Amino acid sequence: MHISTLTRPCAIAMWDFSWLERRWEGSGYEDWARALDGLVERGYTAVRIDAFPHLLSQEVAAGVDREWDLLPVWNQHDWGAPGPVRIASPRRSLVEFIGLCRDRGVDVGLSTWYRQDTADSRMRLVEPRIQAGQWAAVLDVVVAEGLADSILYVDLTNEIPLPTYSPFLYANWNSTGIESRATPRMRDWITAAILAVRERHPGFDYCFSYAGEFMNPAGQDVSRFDLLELHIWMCSPEFSDFHQRIGYDLGASRFDPAGYPAMQRAEAEYRQAPGHWRGFLEAAIDAAATWSQTTGLPLVTTECWGPINYRDWPMLDWGWVKEVCEHGVGRALMTGRWKALATSNFCGPQFRGMWRDIDWHRRLTTAIKCAPLADFTQVGAR
Repeated sequence: MHISTLTRPCAIAMWDFSWLERRWEGSGYEDWARALDGLVERGYTAVRIDAFPHLLSQEVAAGVDREWDLLPVWNQHDWGAPGPVRIASPRRSLVEFIGLCRDRGVDVGLSTWYRQDTADSRMRLVEPRIQAGQWAAVLDVVVAEGLADSILYVDLTNEIPLPTYSPFLYANWNSTGIESRATPRMRDWITAAILAVRERHPGFDYCFSYAGEFMNPAGQDVSRFDLLELHIWMCSPEFSDFHQRIGYDLGASRFDPAGYPAMQRAEAEYRQAPGHWRGFLEAAIDAAATWSQTTGLPLVTTECWGPINYRDWPMLDWGWVKEVCEHGVGRALMTGRWKALATSNFCGPQFRGMWRDIDWHRRLTTAIKCAPLADFTQVGAR
């Protein structure tokens, strides 16, 4: 099922690169069948994962499946591996995993965080044609294996143009500046990549996912998109000072052990003025819905609602997080603009405190799947 053909919203979880990196005992994904059974038990009907196109395409070109050694993108968070990790063949693994999803009626959104291997293969993406070619190789495999009907959509880069996930866009790897998607260079890259991969595989729905610049999207060209995948949090630094209030440094948080001790102050800050903080979230949801209305594109959100980063940790309670997330889901569903919606950033088995509340997941996923959709008369220009 593709996003463009959905007539009811689907409940989607983000399993990012964790699905392939977190395979050690007790990490949550060592048994894909069991993890997916848990996903279905909680009412989810779709999952978004990293397809590792920069690695998979090399396997296809060489005609050989192989293992890859990856470096950690962070060591403080529970997405992916917190240290160096060796992963199995992305090509072989992707085929197996999507097959298990298909057997359970779970659709798959493909994305990539461009994880760094020891050769830093991602830096070879010096032009959008190369990126499109890598994604075409992924979709060649998907089609050849008879799995195309299981692909919900294809997100060519997670949260472009954040340097953490698309360093190839920046000449200076250590640069802290983030280029606007409204610049001619960024607009041209995004458009060219989608056009090139669509030329090879016209039967899929495409986008790049965004984590900012949607409060005022002027100048951003999404005319070649089939959907808008926007990541929305109450504490997004674009419009909220929540992190500053609790002393949390988002930029340093990937490797800074002071991050989660600072996050211990989050619930108290939220409880002082919950309506105030939810107001930031509501404004962001409404802005996303407005952009959807003006473009005619349906919305997908797989990273969302409360804190951006959280984990099972001393004095970090999941109750307030679930409260904010439930409010965000309800607000988004009122608009009728979301065709796929997550319940939080933390819809995976490694987040045990969130994962174990099966009734909470079921209640929200039922609401998502039963919500009415707007009449989408246009689903992007092809």
